[in-house]
Amino acid sequence: MRLFPIIIAGGSGTRFWPLSRQRLPKQFLPLVNDRPMINATFDRARKLAQLENVLVVCGKPHRQQVRRALSQLPPENVLAEPFARNTAPAIGLAAVYVQRKDPRGVLLVLPSDHHIAKVPAFLRCVREASQLAADGELVTLGIRPTAPETGYGYIRLGQMLKGKSRRVAAFVEKPDHFTAQRYLGSGKYLWNSGIFAFRVDVILEAIRRYLPPLGRALQQLAGIPNRRRFATELPRIFREVPAVSLDYGVMEKAKNVAVVPGDFGWSDVGSLTALAEVRRADRDGNIVLGKTVQLDCKNSILVSNRRLVAAVGLSDLIVVETADAVLVIPKARSQDVRRVVEALRVHRRWRHLL
Repeated sequence: MRLFPIIIAGGSGTRFWPLSRQRLPKQFLPLVNDRPMINATFDRARKLAQLENVLVVCGKPHRQQVRRALSQLPPENVLAEPFARNTAPAIGLAAVYVQRKDPRGVLLVLPSDHHIAKVPAFLRCVREASQLAADGELVTLGIRPTAPETGYGYIRLGQMLKGKSRRVAAFVEKPDHFTAQRYLGSGKYLWNSGIFAFRVDVILEAIRRYLPPLGRALQQLAGIPNRRRFATELPRIFREVPAVSLDYGVMEKAKNVAVVPGDFGWSDVGSLTALAEVRRADRDGNIVLGKTVQLDCKNSILVSNRRLVAAVGLSDLIVVETADAVLVIPKARSQDVRRVVEALRVHRRWRHLL
């Protein structure tokens, strides 16, 4: 079995505004430590495969950032999508590339902006998933829930397979709090991590079956032998590809879907409040980054990018300072950062979005 880690580095920089922008989405930010998150993902990939088998799929505007962050990666292993079309086309593009190297190679799809605290446990889980994938399964990694989280999709467990793996009975949309509590108490549900493993020929066949327009586009790309012509034809072919996630377009429809449960300190770092999951708080529950002075603050997140931030008497608030913007928001409303980004678009404040 030959493993090909595929790092998906899309993203438009909305959930971590004003730190993240269209030109600097979350995966390029040092949120967990002093290194960009994509570098940690790359390090994990390198523990699983040879360098020449690691690929990154990103948007065209971020190609050079990926090259700078991962300078040891061969340039041809950075695949730039000409248009953002969600995860199914991105993974399909990588599959076409890998198919030429190994028609039965196993793709391991890794989001570039997730945090993994227990790397050895993660590697063990991935190896089990990869072996299932080599046997013809479409495999996802599921995370054992630790709280009634409403921000994640869930996986309902089906029959036992081999090892720890289970058949996926259903993918479930993000629940309300009451439903999430029921899922947690039942022991029959996992969080959907968005980490996948499947053989190249198996995923391409699934795309042809469940997403025919994308399947036809990928077939056209696969038939172009010349690299220069491939680069020329890719924008024309990709322009007509529908935007769809792999979860919705394939995984929710296919029958040969398995899940490997994992407990490896996973976080998708999905909002500013998630910094509390990956950073150590002070004795008052505050997460403090950058040049800050805080007095009598509790359970708050204070981030300074350029200037000194002085905070007094804050409780359960988020304050983020950058060169051109300051965000102040209650922790309980951290998901509403997206509404700020939407308002900036409506008012054409492009300078604060780019």
